[in-house]
Amino acid sequence: YAPWCPACRQIELVWESFARESERLDITVGKVDITEEPGLSGRFFVTTLPTIYHANDGVFRRYRGSRTLEDLQGYVLERKWEAVEPVPGWKSPSSIIMHGMAGIFYLSGWIRQIHSYLTDTLGINVWISYAIFMLATLLIGLFLGL
Repeated sequence: YAPWCPACRQIELVWESFARESERLDITVGKVDITEEPGLSGRFFVTTLPTIYHANDGVFRRYRGSRTLEDLQGYVLERKWEAVEPVPGWKSPSSIIMHGMAGIFYLSGWIRQIHSYLTDTLGINVWISYAIFMLATLLIGLFLGL
């Protein structure tokens, strides 16, 4: 979820109720703020918000059902998750590919922070910041090429 997301705010009360019922359902319920953990959004290939996953014994399934408390509970209690196709192995959050994707998301967040520092803190023009990144990209490419 993300705190700025209207759909996430809409489901928040239902999700909190579902979390309170988690002990009775013998499950663990959690949520991750993708603005605080960009690597996880890359690792789970989050393209829409909110995104809900069911994980059991290292097998991940994306929940695409209704977002009512009754449907979430039914998904677990009635074991409806067994009929859902698991996330393919290459797309699994524990795969090497998704570890790399998480690294790319962390890198993009780091670049955004540097850009903000250059433009907001140091007062450098946005286009000059872009030029700095372009030059850095070229130099890194040349260095790696050598």
